[in-house]
Amino acid sequence: MTDSEFLILTDGIFARIENAIDDAGLDADFLTNGNVLEIEFDSGAKIVVNRHSSNHELWIAAKSGGYHFALSDGQWLAARDGAEFFATLSQAIREASGQDFELAE
Repeated sequence: MTDSEFLILTDGIFARIENAIDDAGLDADFLTNGNVLEIEFDSGAKIVVNRHSSNHELWIAAKSGGYHFALSDGQWLAARDGAEFFATLSQAIREASGQDFELAE
């Protein structure tokens, strides 16, 4: 994958995250600054999704920890434990918002 393809793909993922949170009616603010999407909830909890262009990885920073994901056979999987990006982010959003939320793959 080229850097341009990675940026186009992850732009879509960032938009998908924002739309899913809005569609779920969660009270959150978004700030995109370059390669970083910050999601801040009314509770003050914050989740940061970072696209690491040089490695073509997506990173999540949340209260539960930091996670790195690489695209493998069409899925974003964590190198450490094989966890899937959207499932991990959904769990972090549930914890931060205190509400039920599922971001489908």
